[in-house]
Amino acid sequence: MKKLIFTGLLAVLAFGFIISCAPVDEGDITAPTVISVIPLDASMAVPINGYVTATFSEAMNPDTINTATFTVVGDTAAAGTIVLNPASSTAIFTPSANLMSNTLYTATITTGAEDLEGNGLATDYVWTFTTGTLVTESPDPVLLGTAEDFVLLSKSGISTTGTTAIVGNLGISPAATSYYTGFSHSLDASNEFAISSLVTGSLYAADMAPPTPSKMTTAISDMETAFTDAAGRTLPAFTELGAGDVSGLTLVPGLYKWGTGLLITSGVTLSGSATDVWIFQIAQDLTVASGAMVTLSGGALAKNVFWQVSGQTTLETSSDFKGIVLCQTAIVMRTGATFNGRALAQTAITLDANAVTESSM
Repeated sequence: MKKLIFTGLLAVLAFGFIISCAPVDEGDITAPTVISVIPLDASMAVPINGYVTATFSEAMNPDTINTATFTVVGDTAAAGTIVLNPASSTAIFTPSANLMSNTLYTATITTGAEDLEGNGLATDYVWTFTTGTLVTESPDPVLLGTAEDFVLLSKSGISTTGTTAIVGNLGISPAATSYYTGFSHSLDASNEFAISSLVTGSLYAADMAPPTPSKMTTAISDMETAFTDAAGRTLPAFTELGAGDVSGLTLVPGLYKWGTGLLITSGVTLSGSATDVWIFQIAQDLTVASGAMVTLSGGALAKNVFWQVSGQTTLETSSDFKGIVLCQTAIVMRTGATFNGRALAQTAITLDANAVTESSM
């Protein structure tokens, strides 16, 4: 009997030992870190109308990214607004007014900035930069040449489904007239262009009667030249802004560059005058999410906004887009998207019940 009791006691003790030594799941206890900042630490001659950004190693709790945990201080603290882009885990500080010129600024992300599990930074992240005297200058516009005669211009074809309404001319080359699909178009008596009830304007193609073939060859060449011009602009004022997501931001005129794609999930505002110019150099795709809007304020005009896209451009359902798209591949407009500007594609353009209007020259 004593042997049985002793054996049972050993079993209980062994079980308790195993339980006590089992690892305890404490969830995520790893502190987030700041992996990149703009301006870079110790940068000099930073434009006084620029942005200050910090990208984190993981998704952050937006309630903890605010003016108390993200500060920019020169001789005095700079006032501004902060937007956290969840897709890129990037916090962007936009000053309410231009920063002071020739001033050393210290930017700080405090330990109050927390990830979604409630872990704060292990220590404050601090970096400095010094402003110059210049405001970011508006670049010269990209010259479109005869490509400016078209609201939609494509090398391989334009198709539409649904009830699309287009204001402006359409052109395709070297593709033939048969690469217009969904327009129920018919040739004019001259055979130099076609007409469609969906288009307030004319449809041109490489196989129509002269002088249309020559006209289209020149327009396509001018489109390619404009793309090369936009892609070749140097000394961008802003690089990798928002880690490729500019949602919720107000962007001043200037040259912007991304080595990745660009995402607009909740809208973006371009604020400037009627003579100001924006050029966006995008190394991969441009994607505008469903319902997102590009807003022009202060007199800014769609004809002065140039989106140079090396990948595909996609305007998702019911999005509202403005500007000149110079796209190296395809431009796709999903159901109900609206477009004001010019869509110039080096492959195909696909429409679906869209409202497309050319920007004023």
